[in-house]
Amino acid sequence: MFYRQSGVRHTSYISESRLFTIPADRAALWLVGLLGLAAPVLLDPLYIASYVLPWLVWTAAALGLNLIIGWAGQLHLGYAAVMAVGAYTAVHATRAGIPWELALPAAGLMSAVIGSIFAAAALRVKGLYLALTTLAMQFVMDWILSHVPAISGGTHASLQSPTLRLLGHAITSETGLYYVAFGWCVLVTVFMLNLRRTGLGRALVAVREKDYAAAVLGVNSFYYKIVAFAASSFIAGISGAILIATFYFLASPEQFTVNVSIQLLAMVIVGGLGSIIGSYFGVALILLMPGVSNGLFAWIVGLLDVRMSPETLAHVPNAVYGALIVGFLIIEPLGLGKIYANIRDYLLVWPFGYVKK
Repeated sequence: MFYRQSGVRHTSYISESRLFTIPADRAALWLVGLLGLAAPVLLDPLYIASYVLPWLVWTAAALGLNLIIGWAGQLHLGYAAVMAVGAYTAVHATRAGIPWELALPAAGLMSAVIGSIFAAAALRVKGLYLALTTLAMQFVMDWILSHVPAISGGTHASLQSPTLRLLGHAITSETGLYYVAFGWCVLVTVFMLNLRRTGLGRALVAVREKDYAAAVLGVNSFYYKIVAFAASSFIAGISGAILIATFYFLASPEQFTVNVSIQLLAMVIVGGLGSIIGSYFGVALILLMPGVSNGLFAWIVGLLDVRMSPETLAHVPNAVYGALIVGFLIIEPLGLGKIYANIRDYLLVWPFGYVKK
């Protein structure tokens, strides 16, 4: 009833090109924004610090990866490597006395430079070959972090992150750290929402669909691939720095291994390629669902008084979690974002059955 396009009349191009033309979408956006601002008041501080804050930071990182995979159509298996570049750049910069206001952009720029160097391979290779190239970047970064003590301190060492300070104020409270992560996630989300309406966004989509056809139409595919890698790496660098400053509080090589790159790729695929809200859903499923499934399974076992070995208790929730991912992809191969879009499209014409197959 509330998802109606009746009464929405476009009298200008600006009106038609608005991000949210349906009033219900705008109302939902305001509601989610208010809930995000009020989250420290509504939720337990431990829950905020343990679940909501990392969810926001990883969502920002997943949106950056979705830019290169979902929008530009370029496979990337080394995203954790560029996050590591940003994290260590910010830590070393702040330890040298550079304020966080400059260290964060420096982290993004350094990641963009490193990511663009490896992105040069996108001119000659694509598909699985490009994926192997970015995977090589991940392995190179893993080796550097493990064998160059000047950067990471050594294989098993960790660098303590200086206290996050913005505008001269030290941010040490869980509420303050949450708002830093929330602000960064909002900035990345706004950028991604507006990207689809720009010439850059349309050029990236053209390159994704067919780079040769885009070149025939005058789109410099190599240039836009480099731009996509640079922008995506910039987001990754700042996300890695904020992750260290607000959640981990120290940087170590184990935090940015190839497993993290695969996990980020799973977040994007499960959420939906090219879907912004799908990135939120995908990160929530991959990051938060294991803990939820473990707690729920332990509660059910205790309620039914079923005796199980510790190994079974440890592995069955993971199997259920994996089955959930497979089930979601079977229901909708385009990801959780497409499931949300299907529900929304149905509500647009409910109670009529125009969208039924």
